[in-house]
Amino acid sequence: MADNKFAAYLCAGCGLGEVLDFDGMEKVAKKEGKMQVVKRHNFLCSASGVQTIRDDIEKEGVTHVMIAACSRRAKTEAFRFPEVALARANLREGVLWIVAPGAAHDEVRQEMADDYLRMGCAEIKKMKVPGGNPERGANKRILVVGGGMSGLTAAIEAAETGYEVLVVEKERELGGWAAKLFKRVPFREPYAEPQATGVAELIARVVAHPNISVHLGATLAETAGAPGRFAVKIAQESGAVTEETVGAIIQASGFSTYDISKLPQLGGGLPGVVDQAGLEALAKAANGGVIARADGHAVQSVVFVQCAGQRDETGTHLPYCSGHCCATSVKQAMYFKDANPDVETVVLYTDLRLPGMGEDFYRSAQKKGVTFTKGKVSRVLAEGAGCSVNFRDLILDEDTTVAADLVVLATGQVPNSGVNIDIPEEQQPEVKPISILNLTYRQGKDLPQLKAGLTDSHFICFPYETRRTGIYAAGPVRRPMDLLQATDDAAGAALKAIQAVENAAQGRAAHPRSGDLSYPIVRLEGCTQCKRCTVECPFGAIDEDERRFPVFNESRCRRCGTCMGACPVRVISFENYSVDTVGSQIKSLDMPDEFSERPRILLLACENDAYPALDMAGLSRTVYSAFVRAIPVRCLGSVNTIWITDALNGGWDGVMMMGCKKGDDYQCHFVKGSELAHYRMSKTDDTLKQLGLEPERVASYEVAITDSKRVAALINDYAAKIKEIGMSPMKGFN
Repeated sequence: MADNKFAAYLCAGCGLGEVLDFDGMEKVAKKEGKMQVVKRHNFLCSASGVQTIRDDIEKEGVTHVMIAACSRRAKTEAFRFPEVALARANLREGVLWIVAPGAAHDEVRQEMADDYLRMGCAEIKKMKVPGGNPERGANKRILVVGGGMSGLTAAIEAAETGYEVLVVEKERELGGWAAKLFKRVPFREPYAEPQATGVAELIARVVAHPNISVHLGATLAETAGAPGRFAVKIAQESGAVTEETVGAIIQASGFSTYDISKLPQLGGGLPGVVDQAGLEALAKAANGGVIARADGHAVQSVVFVQCAGQRDETGTHLPYCSGHCCATSVKQAMYFKDANPDVETVVLYTDLRLPGMGEDFYRSAQKKGVTFTKGKVSRVLAEGAGCSVNFRDLILDEDTTVAADLVVLATGQVPNSGVNIDIPEEQQPEVKPISILNLTYRQGKDLPQLKAGLTDSHFICFPYETRRTGIYAAGPVRRPMDLLQATDDAAGAALKAIQAVENAAQGRAAHPRSGDLSYPIVRLEGCTQCKRCTVECPFGAIDEDERRFPVFNESRCRRCGTCMGACPVRVISFENYSVDTVGSQIKSLDMPDEFSERPRILLLACENDAYPALDMAGLSRTVYSAFVRAIPVRCLGSVNTIWITDALNGGWDGVMMMGCKKGDDYQCHFVKGSELAHYRMSKTDDTLKQLGLEPERVASYEVAITDSKRVAALINDYAAKIKEIGMSPMKGFN
């Protein structure tokens, strides 16, 4: 501490100087905050204001900077001083803009500003300058698992950017499903006809590229390590195993078609019934000529049955739409019409989904004589050499039958995700999938998956990121998609992989706190080996050594602080975010007495959704209770119960927590943070009972980033509840 120099900079701009007592605030910063340097500026984010801070850092030896101005989410580039520890006190969005204007509110407004100033000073006193990950990995080669359209696109995009790429494909040739197609749905003008796949040209580019090496007939026998230093073992069909080091991994392992034999009611198994993949094989064999069945039977009539084993509400088949199937059936109907216009082609659908320019493609098929009928198929039976298709006509509202020489079932995509680590062993399917990555993580061999087997990703904010840092999913393994979507997806995954290797090389977090130089620190001498941190980490960043102590893989860490919140003995921290940085803020207030009728409500707000919503409430000048004091936390998963206990013991009248939506359709940036926090906080009733306090004094809410009006209403309603139950009897005993 002797070498540290603490400075507070107060901004009087944006109207702050017109309503706040800055003379008094300077005294608070000096006397109570113990700041060695305190300066006021009328426009702190201006060039002169920023230069004032820079001069103090460079010439006066300031090591810790506390800025009392706008929200920490504003002016981040102007107030970027990576060489020092930095804290922000939110006076603009958090005070000026949410307290009703007018002299009648001057006192509570000033109290609020003074408290945030105290909190900012208390926080900076407990912070250290982040030094970066000491175990950074410098390898920037990118591994692509899968040589289909997604994998090839990811490989060429990364290679063209200058990065080395290693492609591992289990088959003996590249191309995946795309290489099995006769043609593809149009992806550029004109949108009226099926187009060439272009996969042969892409394969040629990949094979010839000097930055790409390819392993065919190969699989991953083991994957260990972390971003910048993944160690992989590649097993060849010959039995040989080679070891490689890579910086990031893109899993583009593609999909399999849904097993047609599981659909006997739709004719699965009959000679006159194929799936879309089976028809592509027939069309490719015909090469633009007349398409016949595999048994040589001529096809004069064909019926396409959409949503075969998809969008199933019974739980028996696929619950989702596979996205490409409607357009694929339109394309395949055109195969028949282009070869022989007299072939009767009928597409039976419940909903026809052709977004974007697919409407032009659909109209083109209509002009060629393809019939589209809205109907729900109940049964497909063998009839003579062909089939009869029984369905309910949803337009005429009657049951009817159509005969066909060939029935094509749109059966959908099943992702090749590997073993689902989130499903208990006894609930795994009879035919267990083969591991794709063979991870050495304690949490399992493969990437976590959603219920349907799709690789888990944050579909709202971080679509490529999986729960294994530095490993990205691309293409139909992530969600059902067509070729155009898959290639776009692969390019995005390649960019994220590049970001990961660059961040890892500099010791920075990958996401969502991209660029964060802090990393978890643990005092092993205080560890009780309870394993809560290793179990609760959503990202597999923590293993255990032979003594059962936690071992942190810092490059895997997302800096969410879930381990910090889980630790019962509070031995885990980050340099710039710890139990003490938040705890000191909670204890720093000038707490009104029990008879003041001025309650104090602590609000622990997730910095990803809830805190931005609070900022936007301020931006729209939405007034809410000035009795609240908000502290942004990295994730509700980082909230340690000691903060709640300290607040209640210290006389706070209530504690609100605002985090992201949890559950299967979670919005939490850190996947499990809100869910874990909810579970932990469900056990605070005992603490409240021991203190003789009402259970309503601790409340938790799910908040979206768009809930600016709602957060204000929640705060006001909670303040009214506190007024109803009365001030805390714990005041004056801290």
